[in-house]
Amino acid sequence: MQAKRILILGGTSLARRAADVLVFRGFDVTSSLAGVTHNPLLPKGKLRVGGFGGVDGLRNYLQAEGIELVIDATHPFAAKISAHTVAAAGPIKIIRLSPPHWEKQSGDTWIDVLNIAQAVENLPHGARVAATVGRKEIEPFFERPDLSGVVRMIELPPVPVPPRWTLVQERPPFTVDQELGLFAEHHIQYLVSKNAGGARAAKLGAAAQVNIPVVMIARPFKPPAQTFSTVEDLLGSLA
Repeated sequence: MQAKRILILGGTSLARRAADVLVFRGFDVTSSLAGVTHNPLLPKGKLRVGGFGGVDGLRNYLQAEGIELVIDATHPFAAKISAHTVAAAGPIKIIRLSPPHWEKQSGDTWIDVLNIAQAVENLPHGARVAATVGRKEIEPFFERPDLSGVVRMIELPPVPVPPRWTLVQERPPFTVDQELGLFAEHHIQYLVSKNAGGARAAKLGAAAQVNIPVVMIARPFKPPAQTFSTVEDLLGSLA
């Protein structure tokens, strides 16, 4: 019997783990990467790099490749591709693989906001900031001339980094000690983070230790889909 053909929309650690496990179990798996990260960590199975060309392009791909299941394991903030997937899939089943939200713990000081614009607005005048929001949405922080600090990302940002900011290009994971060192070296007063979820990030524990407030950006809306937070739970649904 032919193995079920699965498309994983990936680029996340959950996506890689899902691909590795499903390939091991004999499924015909293709992982799709957006192609924005150089030298990404690659999953097992087939690989497709680059965009689909919107809803119509994705729909045509799914039909041409005979895809029977789509696993949306994109980043929780990748709302556009998730919306396109729901619109394009038609009768093809979609499963979303998304880590649980981070929850505020004892000792945390969080300022909850809905988006990047609110995050920038909630930073006080002259704040020293550690902005860990990715390369695509960093420009609004640079546009406030009173803000300074450090921006951390894997790839170079699409806009020049002003002299009052320091760019740190590093790939996670990080330790609490590393994060404490970053905060101390750059005299950080506020941490800005997206609620990516999953295992509690070291930066959150470090911020709590030294009483640094965290401006926490909520996840954007994604169309409803059957959702699992672990690869193990997802596998149970395929049994």
